[in-house]
Amino acid sequence: MAKDFYETLGVKKDAGKDEIKKAFYKQAHKYHPDKKEGNEAKFKEVNEAYQVLSDDTKRKQYDTYGSAGPGGAGGFDSSGFSGGFEGVDLNDIFGDFFGGGFGGSRGGQQVERGNDIQVDIELTFEESIFGVTRNITLGKTCACETCHGSGAKPGTKLKKCTTCDGKGKKTEMRRSFLGTFQTTVTCSTCHGKGEIPEEKCKTCNGQGVYRKQEAIEIPVPKGIQSAETLRMSGKGEAVAHGVSGDLYVRIHVKPHKVYRREGANLIMTLEVKTSEAILGATHTIYALDGKPVEVKIPAGLQSGDTLRLKDRGVPTTSRSKAGDILIHVRIKTPTKISNKAKKLIEELQQEGI
Repeated sequence: MAKDFYETLGVKKDAGKDEIKKAFYKQAHKYHPDKKEGNEAKFKEVNEAYQVLSDDTKRKQYDTYGSAGPGGAGGFDSSGFSGGFEGVDLNDIFGDFFGGGFGGSRGGQQVERGNDIQVDIELTFEESIFGVTRNITLGKTCACETCHGSGAKPGTKLKKCTTCDGKGKKTEMRRSFLGTFQTTVTCSTCHGKGEIPEEKCKTCNGQGVYRKQEAIEIPVPKGIQSAETLRMSGKGEAVAHGVSGDLYVRIHVKPHKVYRREGANLIMTLEVKTSEAILGATHTIYALDGKPVEVKIPAGLQSGDTLRLKDRGVPTTSRSKAGDILIHVRIKTPTKISNKAKKLIEELQQEGI
C-alpha cells in the first residue's frame, strides 16, 4: 500500500508550505526517539513525508504518481528523498531533546548553571520553635575572589580567543541515526565570551572558579518543622562564566521529652492525683523557654480533659500571636494504698463518690 504523506503529517492536500512545516515540527517533537514517548519508526516516516512535501518538484511528482496515481498503485519512489533536512532549522526541532546542544537556545546564548547542593542539619526541639542561626563549612567549587570569575590575573588584559576567532561560537559536525549535521555550539575555550586571559589568575589557574572550604551561615526561621527544606539561592556549586546553583538545607528536629507539636500548638500530658482531680490543685510546668508556668487544676476534673495555656505555643510569622500549650490530663490511680487511705476511700464510696 502506498504511503499517504499528507495523512502522515496530518494536513490537507492543498496545505501551504508554512502549514506543512508547522505540522512537521509538531510531529517531530512528538515522535523523536530521544523522548520517553518517542517512536523512531514514526519519526522516520514524518521526516520522509516532510522531505517530499516541502519540495515543490518532489511534491508535484508525488501528487502525480503517488497514492493518487493511476490504478492507486502508488508508483512514486521516495527512497531518494529521505536522507536530508533541507531547509529545516535544527534548533527548532532538536533544542528540546539535546538541551540546546544544536546551537543553544533561540533568542540568546544559554547560560551555564552550577550544581545544586543538599545538606541535612539536626535541630533541637527548642531551636525549631524559636529559630536559630547555624554555621556550616562546605567543600565546594566557588567563584574566585581574586579575579572575580574572569580567570585573568588582576591588572592584565583579555585577548581574542583563537579557537572561535573571538566569536564565542564555533561550528561542529554531529552525527545521529539520521545522518551528519553541521551545527553551531558555544566555544568551550572561552565559554562564549570570545576572549581569554593574556595571563591566568594564579588563584584559580585561569578557570574563574576553584574548590575550597566555604563557611556558610544558615538562618533557620522560627517555627520550622522536621522534613522542611530551606533554599539558599546561589550558595551551591559555582561554574565558570555562569551562575551558581542553590543550597538546599533539609531540617531534622529531635523529639522533646515533654512536648510534641501539632501545627502552632504544643501538646503535653500531665498526670494528676485522684485527690487533685476531685478537690482541685495547682501544678507547675516549664514552658519551652524554661520559665515556670502555674497550671490550675479545677475541682472535678475528668481524665482526658484538656487544659489550655494561651499564646505559649509556637510563634509563627503568619499570626499575630503564638499558638497554645494544650495539656492533656491523665488521672493517676494508685496501685498501693495504706489501710488508712483505704478506709477513707471506702467511706467515700458509701457517700456515692
